Amino acid sequence: MQHLLHTSFDKKHKKLSKKLQLKIAERLVLFDQNPFDKILDNHPLHGEFEGYRSINITGDYRAVFLIHQEVAIFTDIGTHSELFGK
Repeated sequence: MQHLLHTSFDKKHKKLSKKLQLKIAERLVLFDQNPFDKILDNHPLHGEFEGYRSINITGDYRAVFLIHQEVAIFTDIGTHSELFGK
């Protein structure tokens, strides 16, 4: 599946450590090859995030995206608590 990075995602991404940026790049390559690889834990979100999905980057970091015309648009990235307040 193809993906795009929204400007809001890109801004946060640039502020992260180089190590975490590398992990994100690895996960996005995996996502492009198989968006439902079990390592990614690709799952739909609910509530205020209805219509969005999330994948795991690390144990705590998540990337949030939506699918538009068969393209995944990554809109946000952060820790679980930063994104969802839990």
